[in-house]
Amino acid sequence: MKRRSLLALSTAMLALAPLRALHAQSGSKPYTAEQLDQMLAPVALYPDALLAQTLMAAGYPLEVVEAARWSAANPNLKGDAAVAAVKDKDWDVSVKSLTAFPQVLKMMNDQLDWTQKVGDAMIAQQKDVADSVQRLRAKAAAAGNLKTTPQQKVTTQPAGSGAGSTIVIEPANPETIYVPYYNPAWAYGPWPYPAYPPPYYPPPPNYGAALMTGMMFGLGVAAGAAMFGGWNWNRGNTYVNVNRATNISANNFQANRYPDGNWQHDPAHRDGVPYGDRGLQQKYGQNRPGSAERDQYRGQQFQNELRGGQAGQRDGAARSNVEQRAGSGERAGGAGAGERANASARAPSESRGGGAFNGVDRGQSVNRESQRGGSYGGNRSFGGGGGGHSFGGGRR
Repeated sequence: MKRRSLLALSTAMLALAPLRALHAQSGSKPYTAEQLDQMLAPVALYPDALLAQTLMAAGYPLEVVEAARWSAANPNLKGDAAVAAVKDKDWDVSVKSLTAFPQVLKMMNDQLDWTQKVGDAMIAQQKDVADSVQRLRAKAAAAGNLKTTPQQKVTTQPAGSGAGSTIVIEPANPETIYVPYYNPAWAYGPWPYPAYPPPYYPPPPNYGAALMTGMMFGLGVAAGAAMFGGWNWNRGNTYVNVNRATNISANNFQANRYPDGNWQHDPAHRDGVPYGDRGLQQKYGQNRPGSAERDQYRGQQFQNELRGGQAGQRDGAARSNVEQRAGSGERAGGAGAGERANASARAPSESRGGGAFNGVDRGQSVNRESQRGGSYGGNRSFGGGGGGHSFGGGRR
């Protein structure tokens, strides 16, 4: 069945100020170790399974936006109950699993530039991402800020090579997951890369005041069934428990995509969002004949609407008009656009080029069928929660 869509785009650039240094690198590795540590600092102290699933989902930013809007429209559904409610959605299993944690989805939705960069890093440099997480955890442990608590169990295990060790973070109770909040400036002690300061994304208002020191845990979430991912730290990759994943996403989970349980990015769930790295564009077919012209057209459409939307950052009125034009008269759903648009005015983009949504226009539909070789027949729906977003941090 065809669905009218309004792509979730706006000028929300809150993540750009602390991430301004994250430009593309030449060669096969888009990000340096310093840049990876900067990006991953806000989430490296998550429990292993939640961290793995968050980084997997970051590769599907449009689905993250859609899931975040669903969560905002269903505030009473959390944990395993929320995951069961989205079982029939066509999102990737990692995105479905995060509906158990609305606060994580909200952070990713509010910081889409960060989400896109982390997702691209996870797809292109999974071993380097794993190494970065372990570096950060070692820093936090050395600073005395990563310990076993009633919410989580922290253990140090020998590395498979016999050299060094790995730090594992697990829930104290496997059926109850706590999301930690912390200020990276506190958690890791003296930061070794002055040119790459870590961003800090405070907890939601209902978690209390923004943290300067210490670690905060919200209410535990009954989400044992939502945990299907994990880390093989010795090999530097994430893995998928295919049986658990199948229970979460029975209608579209393809177990044969994960030989030996090793996670792989599925470009069918990318929904046309351009990859920021040229190597990923080539690997996943975004440099195929005709794609450059189509992306250029979509990018121009986006830039036109971006300029129109900037005038509405102060009062939200122009933002509404842009959405009406983009939707060709269709209802555009979304009550929170003004809030994020106003916030975006405080942190304008300093990145070069366009972000992950550059090349995806708001008025034109982006449907998964086109990525799978089908026709432009169906449209994704983005009705429901807060306003849209823009990726402002392209790297080329």
